[in-house]
Amino acid sequence: MIAWVTDNAGSIIVMLILAVIVALAIRSIIKDKKKGKSSCGCNCSHCAMSGRCHHK
Repeated sequence: MIAWVTDNAGSIIVMLILAVIVALAIRSIIKDKKKGKSSCGCNCSHCAMSGRCHHK
């Protein structure tokens, strides 16, 4: 088992770093959603779907 870990240490470290980055991205999305922020970029005048998602 130890030999496998040492043989694959580089891959394990990269996977852990990627997992942390993904977790932080998901956390940011959840926090923004709770605050009511939109992920669309807030430029609805140029959006093709502006009439569908923001009713006047």
